[in-house]
Amino acid sequence: MSTPLWVIVPAYNEAARIGATLDALAAQTDTDFTLLVVDNGSTDETAAIARQFHGPFPSYVVVEREKGVGCAVDTGFRHAIAAGAVHLARTDADCLPAPGWVAAARAALHESSGLACGRITARRDEHGPFGRAFFRTLVVLAASFGRIRPAHRGPEFKAPYRMHAGNNMAITAELYEACGGMPRRPSPTDRTFLNRVRRTTPAIVHSRHMVVANSTRRIKAYGVVGTAKWYLDRGSGVRTADPR
Repeated sequence: MSTPLWVIVPAYNEAARIGATLDALAAQTDTDFTLLVVDNGSTDETAAIARQFHGPFPSYVVVEREKGVGCAVDTGFRHAIAAGAVHLARTDADCLPAPGWVAAARAALHESSGLACGRITARRDEHGPFGRAFFRTLVVLAASFGRIRPAHRGPEFKAPYRMHAGNNMAITAELYEACGGMPRRPSPTDRTFLNRVRRTTPAIVHSRHMVVANSTRRIKAYGVVGTAKWYLDRGSGVRTADPR
C-alpha cells in the first residue's frame, strides 16, 4: 500500500527522541502519506521503535549502513521514488513537525512543482528562553552569511539563495532525480543539495506554514561558542543529524 506523498525520516541512534517525532507525524492534520524511516546503522533501539510504531498511514523502515545523513536521505528518497512516490517530504528523527506541516508541504509543492522549504524553530522541551533565543539568532546569522557567500551568487543559479533546512523540506520526485539528488558526500550536504536544485530550476518556494521544531541539544554539547562556529561554518542550512 502506497501514496503519492512520502515522508522520509533519516535516523541514527535517536531512540530517545524518535518516538516524539513519530507521534508528531501521527498527529498531522493531513495523514494521506507513507512514512519511511531510514535507520543509518543505529546501535540503539531506533529501528525497533520505528518498526513497532503504528500510525494512521503506511510506514516502513529501511537500513542504510553507509554512514552519513546524505547517504540515509538519498537512500530513503530513491526507495520512495522506486515505490511510486511523486512528492517527497523530509524531517529528522529529533524534530517535531507542527500539526499542519504535511498539509503545508503538499500545498507548497502544488504551488511550485519544485522544492519547498519551511520555517524552523527551537524545541521548547530542551532549553529555556535563552537557548531558544540563541537558536533563533544562529539561524538568522547563518542565513545572512549564506546569502553573501560568493559560492552562492554565481550566474549558473536560476533562483536566489535562501537558507534551506534539510529537516524541513519537500520536493517533487521529478526534480529530485533531475538535480542529481542529495549528495551522499561531502558534508554539508544540505547546502550542496540546495545549490544543485538552484542550478536546475527557479521553482523554489518558502512556506512559513511548514514549521518544524528543531533540537537545540548542540548548545549543551558544544557550548555557545562551539555551536555558533558549527552553524556559521556551514553558513547555509541547519542539519540535525549528529556528526559522524
